[in-house]
This record gives sequence, structure tokens and C-alpha cells, in this order.
Amino acid sequence: MAENNEVIIEQQEPGQQKNKIERREGEPTAAFKGATWAAFILGASSYLIGLYNATMELNEKGYYFAVLVFGLYSAVSLQKAVRDREEGIPVTNIYYGISWYAFIIAVSLMAIGLYNAGSIILSEKGFYGMAFVLSLFAAITIQKNIRDTQRARERELL
Repeated sequence: MAENNEVIIEQQEPGQQKNKIERREGEPTAAFKGATWAAFILGASSYLIGLYNATMELNEKGYYFAVLVFGLYSAVSLQKAVRDREEGIPVTNIYYGISWYAFIIAVSLMAIGLYNAGSIILSEKGFYGMAFVLSLFAAITIQKNIRDTQRARERELL
């Protein structure tokens, strides 16, 4: 470890100079952050492109779009509430409960909607379900990465 809680990682291939990559302790790597954003962009854009090209009616497309937006918001809100509680940051019981409730409702709405969608073939249902889950997971991880980076920068200032 170096000063200011920075981790120095040395990488060397045979015949090359040593490269030093400096990173704060507890901060996610650039590769992990990039992979997370790539997963989010891939999941959300696949879902939205599939929805745009779908032959379903506009009100049905609106339903699936609203479920995606609601799911993303509820997932990030839940991740923040859970992490705040674990770190001793005050979170009211009502907000914590609503965060869980909203997340469960969003996932349930997606599952129920896909289960009852008669106009969508089974492979499309799987596609929408997987793109939805990938988007939610990536949004949670992006929130975690932002929080970890912020925390690492705060530690550096101390």
C-alpha cells in the first residue's frame, strides 16, 4: 500500500517496462466499472430495441417500458437503502419497506405480464425476462460502484 490508501498494482510482461496502476483502496477497478456499464447498456438497449420492434400494441409496449423504468428505480433505491443500513446511515423503516415492496412489485409485474402475454412467443418472453434482469443487476452494481468510488475518495481526504 502507498500513501493516501492507494493500492499500487504492478503489471509486467516479459521485455516490457513496469507499468504502475494507482487505485484507491476499496475503489472498483476501471475494468469492473466498464463491464458494469456495458452490461447495463446491453441489457437496457436490447430490451428497448426488442420492445420497439415488437408487434404488440402500443399500450402493451407502454406497460413493459413502465415496468422497466419502475424496476430500475426500485432496484437502485433498494440497493441504497440496504447499504445505508449496513453502514449505519439512518434509513426509516417505512422507506426501507417501501423499497423492498417496490422491487418485489416490479419483478412480479414483469413476471405476470410475460406469463399472461399471449401474443409473445416463449423465446421472446425469455429474451425480455433476461434483458430485464440484466438491466436491474447492472443498475444495482453501477450504484454500488459509484458509492464505493465516493467512499474511497472520502477516505483519501481524511
